[in-house]
Amino acid sequence: MPLLLADLPGDGRALGLRGKPRSRLVQVGGRPRPRVASRARPTYHLHLRRGDLPPHVLIPGDPQRADRIAASWQSSEPVAEHREFRSFRGRYRGAELGVVSAGIGGPAMAIVVEELARVGVHTLLRVGTSGPVAKGLRGGDVVITLAAARFEGTSASFAPMGFPATADPQVHAALVAAAEALGVRYRSGITATVDTFQLSQGRRGYRRLPIGAGVFGRAELADLGILNVEMEASVLLTLARLYGLRAGVLCAVYPRRPGGDPVPMGEATAIRVANEAAYRLVVEGGPKAVEHSGQVRYFREE
Repeated sequence: MPLLLADLPGDGRALGLRGKPRSRLVQVGGRPRPRVASRARPTYHLHLRRGDLPPHVLIPGDPQRADRIAASWQSSEPVAEHREFRSFRGRYRGAELGVVSAGIGGPAMAIVVEELARVGVHTLLRVGTSGPVAKGLRGGDVVITLAAARFEGTSASFAPMGFPATADPQVHAALVAAAEALGVRYRSGITATVDTFQLSQGRRGYRRLPIGAGVFGRAELADLGILNVEMEASVLLTLARLYGLRAGVLCAVYPRRPGGDPVPMGEATAIRVANEAAYRLVVEGGPKAVEHSGQVRYFREE
């Protein structure tokens, strides 16, 4: 029988729940049959069982960044490791948080979202890195994604390309509030998600090749009002929206060396913002209201 995904209100009032977003799979003419993990059998890639992680999880790409996030908490313990997927759980300012590294690219991110949903995680924050597109961004700045352009192929396996990849309003608001409270330089806007590190981001490949269809240069991306470019955001936001989860994205901005390679900057700042935002979402459920002028207000000059 066909399955329809029905989103329930974000505060869960329709089910008498408090503060946790919910979705349900409605089977026409039958009972819902969501796929969830159990305590007896771990998920295939993440090697996690239901209950291994708290409901709020930070998702870096680099497994070593997962180490650094866990080390920034008051307490933490490793949970599992398999391939590029390394997980911890712990406490930040008393709030229970988890972290899982996702590796690089849309397919790996899709695996992480799928398997975290099956073990009971409902709020996901990507803590990533990105290349600058918009003028005025400096190395070490933070970009908080309002929505992502789906210039990748993975999310097309789940939804047509006209489906928007948008951040959850509560998670986006918590990230903005955290950045404001910490006094860091940031902007909020549109992120471009692409499939390759080289050609899709304006770097030369091993040898010269014809530019593929749908590959935009940095100038074209800037003309579209895009702030930064990376490789996972739109997959996370698309799948989270489809599955009734909450998700948001913040990325440190890495400037480029003359040869095109990125210069790591701002990771510690992004981790601080992500920790504070996750804390707010756990303790407060996220900001109840956010002043939003619709302009590029979320940019703090030094």
